[in-house]
Amino acid sequence: MDKQNRGKTNRLIHEKSPYLLQHAYNPVDWFPWGDEAFEKAKAEKKPIFLSIGYSTCHWCHVMEADSFEDQEVADLLNEKYVPVKVDREERPDLDQIYMAACQALTGQGGWPLTVFLTPDKKPFYAGTFFPKRSQYGISGLIDILTRLSEFWLEDREKIEKAGDELIAALQGLSRDTGSKEADKLRELPGTGLLDRACNHLKGSYDQKYGGFGEAPKFPAPHQLFFLLRCWNRNEDKEALEMVVSTLRSMHRGGIFDQLGYGIHRYSVDSKWLVPHFEKMLYDQALVILAALEAHSASGEGEMAELARKIITYVTTELASPEGAFFAAEDADSEGEEGTFYVWRLEELIDALGEERGRLAAEYYGATDRGNFESGKNILHRVADDEAFAASRRMSPAELVKKLEGIRISLLEVRSRRERPFRDDKIITSWNGLIIAALARASSVLEEPEYLNAAKRAVSFITEKMISTDGRLLRRYREGEAAIDAFLDDYANLAWGCLEIYKSGRERSYLESAERLTREMLEHFEDDNDVLRYSATGEGPEGFAFEAEASDSATPSGVSVAAMNLLQLGKLLLEEELANKGKNLIKAQQDKLERFPGSFAYLLTALDYAHSANVGRFYCSPDGNCEME
Repeated sequence: MDKQNRGKTNRLIHEKSPYLLQHAYNPVDWFPWGDEAFEKAKAEKKPIFLSIGYSTCHWCHVMEADSFEDQEVADLLNEKYVPVKVDREERPDLDQIYMAACQALTGQGGWPLTVFLTPDKKPFYAGTFFPKRSQYGISGLIDILTRLSEFWLEDREKIEKAGDELIAALQGLSRDTGSKEADKLRELPGTGLLDRACNHLKGSYDQKYGGFGEAPKFPAPHQLFFLLRCWNRNEDKEALEMVVSTLRSMHRGGIFDQLGYGIHRYSVDSKWLVPHFEKMLYDQALVILAALEAHSASGEGEMAELARKIITYVTTELASPEGAFFAAEDADSEGEEGTFYVWRLEELIDALGEERGRLAAEYYGATDRGNFESGKNILHRVADDEAFAASRRMSPAELVKKLEGIRISLLEVRSRRERPFRDDKIITSWNGLIIAALARASSVLEEPEYLNAAKRAVSFITEKMISTDGRLLRRYREGEAAIDAFLDDYANLAWGCLEIYKSGRERSYLESAERLTREMLEHFEDDNDVLRYSATGEGPEGFAFEAEASDSATPSGVSVAAMNLLQLGKLLLEEELANKGKNLIKAQQDKLERFPGSFAYLLTALDYAHSANVGRFYCSPDGNCEME
């Protein structure tokens, strides 16, 4: 039944977040994050039940259906707790704090994130997905809610002490124990570190299928960026082949939507065949950038083809009429994951006829048995186009023509299915990434319209997503811009502006990148040249979280800031800016040595700092720039 036909709503109905609105019809008496919830918790001496997720999260949907739509669970939550919902994409600052707490307590993380807090926001118990009832050795939410409520009433003082100790431990982990002044006096790490990091990545490379490590496999484009620097610096052909092979495998695998294009979130297997089907804007942007760099380095046309296809998806399905780009598309439709994308063999034949249907099935690896659930098939390319064309006694050009007709026919059939939910909020950080990708694509692929699309997105953000006091904002939806921007919002948007400048040499975009970077420093840099992630600090009282420099699904805000500062230092001949970028790298030197795979984009910035062929630019007042 449609949620909106269920009648009674809770406080989330007044929010703009699609994720919060998905829970507005739950019987749980949800609060959004804010003073009202915490004042109630203090007044009634109740713990907080904090649930963090996002609108396109499959397991968030499962936990909602299993527990949050259930009256028994709702009654227990409403009576014993103050339940609070947070959209991690709107509030990544809160997600980082409480995910760190979950990982410290359990050794793992993920979404939905479930955290129990004292009324002063300190975590004392955490986990991810919990079924309603205990099963298969996993504690059920009903049991956890009951036991923790009893514990809270019996020994609240002990719980509060545990929360204090956990926050103190997290605070200690967040802060580098070394001296920041000493970091500034260090030499910049040498190129030997870059070579060791390259070898580290090579050690985890999957020679058979591409990518790194075991399943699940994520695109991790920032690791590909760094390997391309290894190729550029040392003419390391092995590094280049790793990048091209990985992107080729993704392009031909099920992680790539063969009909509508775009990259799915990750592959649950090592072959890039079975994806987690959600599509995120940031993944599209970063894979575009990696494919463009791989094309420039290798000359392989398939890399350019991959970039063009993803841009087609982004500009068709994620483009806002106002000029910016939406956040994501869900994995689920019709109550199941992947339903929109998969095909039974008979469906292909019904849609295309016997001859074309059999051709499509052979090309895309579809069988009666299927390669997914319930005899369904995830379409993927099983052979190189030239080899496949030869096996069918046709020319590659003839095959391409036939396949495009098949694709259009199948897209028309697919369009009649229930489409996955699209999260139509606009996130500044993620728009910064796609702006950078489009601007770079305009230059590499010689497509002026890509640059125009990037400029339109910048114009939207600078016109619609600035507060009355001039602060950049993070989220826009349905005419409302809100939430002060975080470190990565400033850093990624500045990156986008830099790419527009490098593509079109319009001085105003260089000035915008400089302004955003200086504002970033003003809001997030402390007295020791350390960057914080948030300027507001809305977590537990007195808790100051140093921004994490390691990469996650996207390059960290610290690493992008370092790269921006280094580039601006060269472009503007501003040694102070370049030195700030170097100091960000120096502060992480020990971690770069120990965990190079987790700091790929900061290592890319280090490579830039050492690059002998970058040169220095002179920019005249009219915006013309030349190499010295």
